[in-house]
Amino acid sequence: MKINTRLKTIGDLVPLSSYPLDIGCDHALLSIYLVKEKGLSKTVASDNKSGPLKKARENVNFYKVSDKVELIEAEGLDSYKEGIDTITISGMGGLNINKILDDNKRYLKNITTLILSPNNYSDAVKRKLLKLGYHIDNEVLVKEKNIIYQIFVFKRGRKYYSYKKLFLGPVLSKKKDTLTIEYYKNLLENKKALLKALPKSFRNKIKVTKKEIKYLEDIINN
Repeated sequence: MKINTRLKTIGDLVPLSSYPLDIGCDHALLSIYLVKEKGLSKTVASDNKSGPLKKARENVNFYKVSDKVELIEAEGLDSYKEGIDTITISGMGGLNINKILDDNKRYLKNITTLILSPNNYSDAVKRKLLKLGYHIDNEVLVKEKNIIYQIFVFKRGRKYYSYKKLFLGPVLSKKKDTLTIEYYKNLLENKKALLKALPKSFRNKIKVTKKEIKYLEDIINN
């Protein structure tokens, strides 16, 4: 089946023996991909809107996987079912992702893996997951329609990261491929623009931004 690069990459990161829940599933294409192409025995796809779920049901029926893809209309982790051990969320703002996880922390005790691809505020997502007792197991970049998206794989278990390592990415900073360097260059330009726009009274933010610019320049040039 044909799905976009971002969803396919997320799907390829899902553990093959897992029971995943895709929150904000839109048209359930990720869940369908997991059972059709990756061989998972069952998945759950949820959305809080009936419109996308109607289309999801059409897709599930079209691909004849209604016995393996369960569709649930619910808010965030309210769609949790016993046995689910993996959560995927993509195409959503980072602060919304954090709220979903905060609202139903009780379910996270059963979740060993979270695969998250926020549209923004990725630093806030990283900090939130560390606070919730997870560490960064993998970081992957994909480029679609000239936009670079981050995909994080979080695993249960605490790890300590320095500010620099967390900012650059403990896994990403070890990569030197063209897309990673392009990502860092884009981030550097954004940080330079932010520094110019900051009022002089924002002393601490200016100090932090200058530090981040130095980190980025070093990793790009070395």
